[in-house]
Amino acid sequence: MMTSSIPENPYLLLTPGPLSTTKTVKQAMLRDWCTWDDDYNMIVQDIRAQLVSLATKTEGYTAVLMQGSGTFSVESVITSVLPDHGKLLVLANGAYGQRIGKIAEKAKISTIVLDSGELNPPDLNLLTKTMATDPQITHVAVVHCETTTGMLNPIAEIGRLVKDAGKTYIVDAMSSFGGVPFDMVDVGADFLISSANKCIQGVPGFGFIIAGTAAIESCAGRGRTLSLDLFDQWNTMEKQQGKWRFTSPTHTVRAFKQALTELEREGGIEVRHQRYLENHRILVQGMKHSGFRCLLDDKDQSPIITAFHSPTHPDYSFPRFYNELKSKGFVIYPGKVTHQDTFRIGNIGDVTPLDMERLVEAIADSMYWDRGQGESR
Repeated sequence: MMTSSIPENPYLLLTPGPLSTTKTVKQAMLRDWCTWDDDYNMIVQDIRAQLVSLATKTEGYTAVLMQGSGTFSVESVITSVLPDHGKLLVLANGAYGQRIGKIAEKAKISTIVLDSGELNPPDLNLLTKTMATDPQITHVAVVHCETTTGMLNPIAEIGRLVKDAGKTYIVDAMSSFGGVPFDMVDVGADFLISSANKCIQGVPGFGFIIAGTAAIESCAGRGRTLSLDLFDQWNTMEKQQGKWRFTSPTHTVRAFKQALTELEREGGIEVRHQRYLENHRILVQGMKHSGFRCLLDDKDQSPIITAFHSPTHPDYSFPRFYNELKSKGFVIYPGKVTHQDTFRIGNIGDVTPLDMERLVEAIADSMYWDRGQGESR
């Protein structure tokens, strides 16, 4: 007979998602649900309402859930929101901004990508100039937390410029929503996109989009795909009270509902943000003590994920360092920066400051390339 006990995780996932979740979030997935059942659809409706309340205090907003990874939700927005004559401007400073551009180009949407480089924030002067000189631009998109480096982009400043220019503003808040406080109306976001397995600390399986009801209604007939049609998905959820058009990830949805409850119990986004900040502070302090250097300046750094320069010692290799840490109960992330050798460590998930203190001790103990050489590298 199978047991329903939840095994302990062999390691902490120190990544930007999937991430370490609580035992109670995992436990929520032990029950099976029928997608047609009113009890299940009420959970979906509750989730939608809670997401809106987390995103803004302003009336007239709605949320829609979309199967798949976060990128599916980004693609849903890009391919459903822009009209045939629309033109998208993407502010890119990492792999995920570039991905938005690739989605648009694949869908044959007229697109311009303003790439400021992976280590620089968006060029706001160039944004203003480009919007002024290209009247065909209808929409602007940016990633809030660019997890290529951990950079936190200035979405409020960008939003003011975009709204002053009369454009629609799309914010990919995949790795920040639920962990960094902001009101989407205050930053000017018309469409906000995130995922279940990020700062709300659920498990992978779906993403979500929050937008003004009128903004989603205006997307009717624009969808360039069947399964990712944003309006059709929202319209079905509205008319059938939480019903998805196609098979929904029921276990993930139930886990996410539990994760939302745990976010509220923790004290909400502000309190969770403070925990992430403290995780980041302990991490950076410990890493600097061991001789590591952060990739970004403090002013650009998010508390979500932190990138570090790799050691230059000839004996260092990331796979070996990774395995040393994994054997001690910690899984970190390889680097994603194009022209520099880096690795990344996430600060989010069911991770406490005490966990981060244990991590920096484990890192100091795992520096095999430095043993017997003191702290010089």
